[in-house]
Amino acid sequence: MKFARLAVSVGCPSGVGPEVSVAAAAKLGARDRARVLLVGDLAGLRAAAKAVKVDPAKLVQVDSAAEAWDLPRSRFAVLQVGGPLGADDRKPGRPSRAGGAAQLHWIDAATDLVAAGEADAIVTGPVSKDAIAHSGAKGSRGFLGHTEHLAARLGAPEVTMAFHTDVLTTSLVTTHLAIADVPKAITKKEVARAAFWTASFVHRLGVRHRESRKPRVVVAALNPHAGENGLLGHEETRTIEPGIELARKRLAKAKIGVELVGPVPAESAFRLAAKGEYDAVVAMYHDQATIPMKLLGFGEAVNVSLGLPIVRTSVDHGTAYDRAGKGTADPRGMIEAMRLAVRLV
Repeated sequence: MKFARLAVSVGCPSGVGPEVSVAAAAKLGARDRARVLLVGDLAGLRAAAKAVKVDPAKLVQVDSAAEAWDLPRSRFAVLQVGGPLGADDRKPGRPSRAGGAAQLHWIDAATDLVAAGEADAIVTGPVSKDAIAHSGAKGSRGFLGHTEHLAARLGAPEVTMAFHTDVLTTSLVTTHLAIADVPKAITKKEVARAAFWTASFVHRLGVRHRESRKPRVVVAALNPHAGENGLLGHEETRTIEPGIELARKRLAKAKIGVELVGPVPAESAFRLAAKGEYDAVVAMYHDQATIPMKLLGFGEAVNVSLGLPIVRTSVDHGTAYDRAGKGTADPRGMIEAMRLAVRLV
């Protein structure tokens, strides 16, 4: 049986990332068609394994990705990138400067494996943006998140942050940005970019709308009531509507049969999408998308980067420092991230 080779950067060594990564790898079965390479600290991952009741001896250090894919399914490969972390540098709930540098090195190593064709997809664990940005590691300054970092590392001209569950799919026009800066960042080009890649994503997943063969993606408005014809703002008519039209032309050129609708007031767009009226929602800013996503799919939602030259999925939760080391973190998000990566490979 052909399987997908997943390079998993396990996230902050002081958070729950190592635990959910090991637990998810252990729970995947042959039917999931995946093999996993954990990119992280061997000692830290063995401690995580013990916390989640996986035999630490089953974690085997490898020197290359090729070696990982040849291991029996009863063993879990670990690629140690950089020197081992000391116990204080990976202490649960206490992120460190060394841990911040390490988690960035693990992201880069896993990314490079996929870019080189030695793995099929990268799946990322939860990181501390603050720990990375203040670690002093190469490329860490101004780190805002996986999406922006991977786009820069891979030279991707466009990237769109999206979230997926069986109930709801949504994406962002703007990402990690102060709310005061959002209106100026919403341009017709950025709206078109997010709408195009979201439509491409639902098309790639083989989504079929319940009332027709063509998927339907709705673009949310920025302002209350979609601006009320300019009474509450002009972004809908000046940038969002032109952006939707640009996206429609781009989809037609790419021969992607997806219907774009909008702008629709955000409250209606998400409510109707959750009922199945739309197959995805393009949101204008971070919390406009993540609040409904976490309400409807917390624990199972998957973060996916659209537009990269490689497949990247991730958990949609944070480092949960208050739960680190206790073995109680829910691995469902990591399991779903791995499964979605397999679908996209």
